Amino acid sequence: MTIPKIWFLRHGQTEWNAQGRIQGQLESDLTRLGREQARQQARLMASVLEASPPCFVSPMRRARQTAKIALSGRPFAVDTRLAEVQAGLIQGMTRPEVETRWPGLSTNNPTGLDLFCEAPEGEGFAAFEARIQSFLAELREPTVIVAHGLLGQVLRGLVCGLDRAAMAALPNEQGCIYVLEDGRETVLKETVTV
Repeated sequence: MTIPKIWFLRHGQTEWNAQGRIQGQLESDLTRLGREQARQQARLMASVLEASPPCFVSPMRRARQTAKIALSGRPFAVDTRLAEVQAGLIQGMTRPEVETRWPGLSTNNPTGLDLFCEAPEGEGFAAFEARIQSFLAELREPTVIVAHGLLGQVLRGLVCGLDRAAMAALPNEQGCIYVLEDGRETVLKETVTV
């Protein structure tokens, strides 16, 4: 599968990110820092958006909030396949709460990707990966995507030819742009001057 260039933006920090709560497909709004991270992305995306690439966004509120800021008001399409992994019964919980309820689940799955994909009554990795592959297979031109951390790890991993363990080890930064082209990833960040 040939995949065109992608600019991938993870949503900014949310209230639940700040609290260490597992969001999955539950909703949580951006914090003040999250809105600033989206403004950082807007500054990084300004020249890219001049070419009017198609923009696709997760249906989750935090991604749409980020997109409105980061895409500087440009129109975008919402695609349900870009929603974060559904993490079943652990959604809304902290890791210590998960460990109390299901001893070993959190400690045996130290990465976020593994924990979410092994969640009781969750979506699971195979279904999650399949819906991301379905989305990628339809891309025909350079595209902007605003979505989620774990979805980004799998999407970026698929583009770069990584296995599940390598996907789970990818960074999950907010306020930057992951540029995917020709099976490689580069990261755009604002430079901080002191």
